[in-house]
Amino acid sequence: MVETTGGGPGDGTAEVLDRPLPDGVRRRVVQIVSDGFGGLTVGELPAQLRQYARFAPNRRAKFAGNAMAAALETDPLFRQRIGEKLREAQPELAGALDSGSPPPAADPLDVAAAAYVLRPVDWVKLVTAAGEEAQRADAERAGEESRAELERLREDLDRARELTRSETERLRAELDAAKKEAESLHRKLRAAVSDVRRGEAALRKMQGELETARAEGQSQVSAAESESRRLKARLGEVEAALEASRRAAREGRSVEDMRVRLLLDTVLDAAQGLRRELALPPVSVRPAETVDAVEPGRMTPKDIAARALSEHDPAILDQLLALPQAHLVVDGYNVTKTGYPQMPLEKQRLRLLGQLSQLAAATGAEVTCVFDGAELAAPVLLAPPRGVRVLFSKPGVTADELIRQLVRAEPPGRPVIVASTDREVADGVAKAGARPVASAMLLKRLS
Repeated sequence: MVETTGGGPGDGTAEVLDRPLPDGVRRRVVQIVSDGFGGLTVGELPAQLRQYARFAPNRRAKFAGNAMAAALETDPLFRQRIGEKLREAQPELAGALDSGSPPPAADPLDVAAAAYVLRPVDWVKLVTAAGEEAQRADAERAGEESRAELERLREDLDRARELTRSETERLRAELDAAKKEAESLHRKLRAAVSDVRRGEAALRKMQGELETARAEGQSQVSAAESESRRLKARLGEVEAALEASRRAAREGRSVEDMRVRLLLDTVLDAAQGLRRELALPPVSVRPAETVDAVEPGRMTPKDIAARALSEHDPAILDQLLALPQAHLVVDGYNVTKTGYPQMPLEKQRLRLLGQLSQLAAATGAEVTCVFDGAELAAPVLLAPPRGVRVLFSKPGVTADELIRQLVRAEPPGRPVIVASTDREVADGVAKAGARPVASAMLLKRLS
């Protein structure tokens, strides 16, 4: 193949473009590369462009535009091959560029793109001139758009003025109608005032009639009071007759007592029959059994502490968790920072909770793990493992205070075990009736 755009002296390959390639020129360059792309074999293409060999020209320009532009700039041989394809496709334009006199009627963007590919003498000036021409064209187009927008705004202003005039005329018509309506309302108001005056006269007449009715009512009340006195006298007579009848009834009281006793026996027999029918068991719980106390033989966390075992022996923890209804409260970060402080907080939590879940499944005890919420940068999205309750302290509340609240919430007598190395936490929960154990003991048991 003959290379017509070599890098010898006198050509434009040594020239360097000192500014970004204008967008319009770049699009034309990519299109030239895409058009000449199909005429090259796979072996003639740069390695980074061979994957686009089977693409259609439009898809090639769309998806491989940046890669083709980079290859054209960095690979002189590839640029030479594309230049040959351009000379075959547009010989007149290529010849004019080689002679240094581009056609005056040609599109400046096409001239600049061809100059960028062929690299004739002064190609940088042609590309720069095309960018400036494109900017001038954009400025002229923007000016045309501005003038069109100004003309549209003027038309909108004329329409708005016309609309304002029509709206003003409509409002004047409505104002005239409102004035007529106000005059009509004034006439109605005067008629209403005369009606009110007639109503006031009728009211005065009714007040006179009411006074007459009150006088008649007072006379009727006097008559009712006299009738009431007569009825009270009659009531006294009736009460005297009732007392006489009571005295006569007391003489036959023995017969009534017999009837009441018979009724009582009937009720008792019916209650016994109902108890047999419902098969009610005898009372099994006595009031004395509801009083909270320690019965002989019942084991407590303090009894476990008195056994002959080492203070750090994990067997003590097993014995404590074997107590009925035992509740294990774990100071989360205190345990994890004792056992594996080098791990991130999230992994510390996951490791501890997984081990506590196995412990809860093995012992059947209630397990609550408390973490300090002050050490969190954001809320924790955590699915608590099976058998473990996970709590984070609220802002302003430490995990130690939350543990003490949990211990105080338990009823007296329930075995509560708190795993923490914090001396203040251990002393506080011990005063509340809980059994503190060291974090190291829990870690030994979990391992």
